[in-house]
Amino acid sequence: MKNLILLMLLVVALGANAQTQADMNREAYAQYQKSDQELNSVYKQILAQYKTDTTFIANLKASQRLWVSFRDAELKMKFPDRKPGHYGSIHAICRANYLEELTRDRTAKLREWLKEAEEGDACAGSMKSKD
Repeated sequence: MKNLILLMLLVVALGANAQTQADMNREAYAQYQKSDQELNSVYKQILAQYKTDTTFIANLKASQRLWVSFRDAELKMKFPDRKPGHYGSIHAICRANYLEELTRDRTAKLREWLKEAEEGDACAGSMKSKD
């Protein structure tokens, strides 16, 4: 009897944290959207900080357009089109998680332009350097 009560309490406790697949999908997509908003914020900061360097801005915009194409191609490579149900019910979460990973990687790369390059860094390229 004691074991039955413990088992029932365990089932109730675990059930309290249960989520539907739709809830988990929404949560994963929300995390991806959050990382995408962060990417857009960093991108806008770079545009503002480098606004007088029109050549750099043109190249940044071109690079970002190409990155979006790269991101989409990476996603298709990881999850090629298959018949419905091929990847299972977790597919939406996996896609959102991969998009979030790619977006965070891009954000980290773009953040480099918000830092100041060390004075004398011959490889800093278009990055602003400390005066």
